[in-house]
Amino acid sequence: MKLEITDAASKWFHDEMGLSDGNGVRFYGKVYGKTPVHDGFSLAITRDDNPEEVYTETDKDGIKYFVDAGDEWFFKGYDVKGTRKM
Repeated sequence: MKLEITDAASKWFHDEMGLSDGNGVRFYGKVYGKTPVHDGFSLAITRDDNPEEVYTETDKDGIKYFVDAGDEWFFKGYDVKGTRKM
């Protein structure tokens, strides 16, 4: 699985979540909603500065973006690209 954060998305995460160097953002699947690949589940994010077991991660502008090992089922076989259209 590839996790990519664009420059525009990085700026959005910093601005909207008030992030600073050393913070983390966790991507996970939550019950309810719909994605093109998982009916009944949607993609969610939360600030998490202390990941325990990481399935995949990437660092961008001082922030660690990651998927926890417990959420591997939701992301396995797919790539995630965080974008923010301006």
